[in-house]
Amino acid sequence: MSASKNTYNRVTTHSLLKMKAEGEKIAMLTAYDFTLAGLVDQAGIDVILVGDSASNVIAGHETTLPITLDQMIYHASAVIRGVKRALVVVDLPFGTYQADSKEALRSAIKIMKESGAHAVKLEGGFQERSSIERILQAGIPVMGHLGLTPQSIYKFGTYTVRAKEEAEAQQLIKDAKMLEEIGCFGLVLEKVPAHLAEKVASLVSIPVIGIGAGNGVDGQVLVLHDMLGMSKEFSPRFLRRYLDLHTEIIGAIQQYTKDVKKQDFPNESEQY
Repeated sequence: MSASKNTYNRVTTHSLLKMKAEGEKIAMLTAYDFTLAGLVDQAGIDVILVGDSASNVIAGHETTLPITLDQMIYHASAVIRGVKRALVVVDLPFGTYQADSKEALRSAIKIMKESGAHAVKLEGGFQERSSIERILQAGIPVMGHLGLTPQSIYKFGTYTVRAKEEAEAQQLIKDAKMLEEIGCFGLVLEKVPAHLAEKVASLVSIPVIGIGAGNGVDGQVLVLHDMLGMSKEFSPRFLRRYLDLHTEIIGAIQQYTKDVKKQDFPNESEQY
């Protein structure tokens, strides 16, 4: 199979459903700013996730919990201005949808109106059904997120693989079917056994995007900063680093510093 069977001038939720139906894998990455989002888009990515992982990789927090709705809108607005082709999905941050469905709808509308995003993503299964349904009824596309849900890290107590036990695996399957049934256009499966993720992908007609969920799903997502090797501190099994920007960036800045101090920068051709 070729890397890409179709050429989409603009990726939409309908495009993703068509890609799954035709067996074309979906490529998804995070982005949080105008410049990098533009590069990711130009490279031909299908979906850009403005993830609440910005709380970790941009703001330096230990978890995703501290990031606010207004901060997510700030990042999403910057990304939207840099993107011409990819579908842009924005995470609803912790505390903006769990209380009740009315608050969830207000949060989703605020993101869509103020950032120009194309869809929202939120974590959870049956416990979030009413919130998801209310958002969908307003005409806002929703992507689900099951398995390891980082906003619940203090409940789990660990970032270990989820749904290894039969009961949790069966509940995950039920949640995935429910998300499809109520109208989600896709879902992320994070850190679950590969055989379970493949089974889920085969049981639903909507795209299943994996992160640490094996290669039997409909697409993959990684955090951009991780796959570019900007940090060496985070090294889960599922991460493939395509560059070593950590070393490259430090080396470039060290060379710049040396050039400035020895008066080699700027030279005659670099001044007016």
